Amino acid sequence: MSTTPTPPLETDRCPCGSGDTFGACCGPVLSQQRRAATAQALMRSRYTAFATGDLEHLLRSWHPGTRPDREDLAASLEEDVRWLRLVIHETSAGGPFDDAGTVEFTAISRGPGGRQVLRELSRFVREGGAWLYVDGDVARDPG
Repeated sequence: MSTTPTPPLETDRCPCGSGDTFGACCGPVLSQQRRAATAQALMRSRYTAFATGDLEHLLRSWHPGTRPDREDLAASLEEDVRWLRLVIHETSAGGPFDDAGTVEFTAISRGPGGRQVLRELSRFVREGGAWLYVDGDVARDPG
């Protein structure tokens, strides 16, 4: 995959699986037309960024204290991975009036090693009005 973003059309269904169109869901967050209102909205936009190869959104939405090096993140996006589905299991806090929250999700992908299932409990904080991904507890299942 290239690090050049390849977003869906505005009228396509959003890769995050919300059921909304890309133009009404993650598109405006990735293009910086609006901020994610909740931790879950940021989580969905980050999944979409992985699915479309949007390196800049991933870096921008990662807390500076835990953000990986640009080169390392870019290398992970260049792997031949196709993101298939996102399932949100649970959200705790992370709403429009909170400063922290968690989102538990499963992301399913297919890559050179076959099907991958990643389950993570992600932590988010809101700083300066913007939600940021801090870190998460990850469990991988080769599926």
